[in-house]
Amino acid sequence: MSFESNQPLFEPIRLGHLDLPNRIVMAPLTRMRAANPELAPTALHADYYAQRASAGLIISEGIFVSPEAVGWADVPGLWSDAQVRGWRVVTDAVHRAGGRIVAQLWHTGSLGHPDFHAGKAPLSASAVNPEQQSVTATGHQDTVVPRPMAKDQIRRTVADFGVAARNAIAAGFDGVQIQGGYHYLFNQFLNVCTNLRTDEYGGSVGNRARFLFEVVETVAEAAGASRTGIKTGPATSETGAFVSNDETLATSDYVIGRLNDFDLSHLLLMGAMADVSATPLAALAGDGMFRHYRDIYRGNIVANVGVDRARGNRLIEAGLVDMVAFGRPFIANPDLPARFAAVAPLAEVDWKNVYGATAAGYTDYPVFQAVPA
Repeated sequence: MSFESNQPLFEPIRLGHLDLPNRIVMAPLTRMRAANPELAPTALHADYYAQRASAGLIISEGIFVSPEAVGWADVPGLWSDAQVRGWRVVTDAVHRAGGRIVAQLWHTGSLGHPDFHAGKAPLSASAVNPEQQSVTATGHQDTVVPRPMAKDQIRRTVADFGVAARNAIAAGFDGVQIQGGYHYLFNQFLNVCTNLRTDEYGGSVGNRARFLFEVVETVAEAAGASRTGIKTGPATSETGAFVSNDETLATSDYVIGRLNDFDLSHLLLMGAMADVSATPLAALAGDGMFRHYRDIYRGNIVANVGVDRARGNRLIEAGLVDMVAFGRPFIANPDLPARFAAVAPLAEVDWKNVYGATAAGYTDYPVFQAVPA
């Protein structure tokens, strides 16, 4: 079996204040293992993340910043002392194994469900049903019409992100990443179909982006800009209220262009997640997403979605991205960098146990064993 450690994926890189030994990033992956009343991580989480510490960087699963942010069953938070203590066990385990880990800060907005909020509808920009599915304790349920956020609720949510960022640093994380993409709260404000507001948080693109940038400023101040990254971009599932329109690309270009003002750690940019050939985003198919935003964003770009080892090496070598985040491959291959270095086959995901409360399909995947030539 041949080893190819001269791959671009294995070049070291400086990311904010961190020196990374390789450019292989573990993407954020919701796994539903915080099945406890405190929504706190456990020793099982520590084992899971420590197993994957050979990644240049681990981005944690999405972590809720407040009870109001909750919108997916059995996902941990970062607002309570119990949660901070639990995450400290996780980060200590990752650091002992030689790894680096940042916390992804999450608010689902209208993708939540009344089941999480004592029967009340979740919060969002406006009273527009996103027409998606919410993952609740009783299974997938249709989303509902959310409650529009009052200005004091927006201010409180901005503060919640700041508290969560400080808690992340107190818990030993090496930084944070703001979940600003997909169908979640910030894209609900950015999307003209889900933001019908007439105040300073609606209307123009600058107004629709105001909430996100208030959070970016608050989190960067709380954690340090060099310890703060963001996940954002125009990619969605192209369903329900999140079908690309004539405003989508211009809005994303504005947001990502303004991010240059903050000297952040990184931008995690998802490639097209659906067939966009008949949409205003047609030019962003394939490598088009990364080529487009390389011309706009001056910082480190982390590519995600539909990238395998060969394509990851090619994207880095071409200068289109700086790192690559792998999601599904890290589920079944805790030592993914070793497999990439050996150009070895990847283990298959145990799909029936991706979500659950036990070690099955979580920490029980075999470690790669190289066969001597």
